[in-house]
Amino acid sequence: MKLKERAKQLKTDIPAVFIAMKRKETPFLAKILAAITIVYALSPIDLIPDFIPILGYLDDLIILPFLIVLTIKLIPKDHMENYRKEAENLWQDGIPKKWYYAIPFVLFWIVLLTMIILLLR
Repeated sequence: MKLKERAKQLKTDIPAVFIAMKRKETPFLAKILAAITIVYALSPIDLIPDFIPILGYLDDLIILPFLIVLTIKLIPKDHMENYRKEAENLWQDGIPKKWYYAIPFVLFWIVLLTMIILLLR
């Protein structure tokens, strides 16, 4: 698989891993790893900050794909194919159908920034 094809596949694999995390058929260990993968993918905080030249982007190029591949290996292939098909239908006109899933993340960061501002006063 070429690099461009793999990058495109990752775009559907991340939502597919999210779907797998919510399903009963997914093994427990795969659910835990899927949760770690999704949190890492959505978190603005990286293991290695992006402002560090070269190393900052390596974690996005190595760690996230590694977590996704490892998670997918723990999910039965027939289930993963179904999750990928389902993931293709999550977007509508460039906007996620269930955009409100982002609300907890936004609220978390608002609370965190508010606490930092109050502590600095």
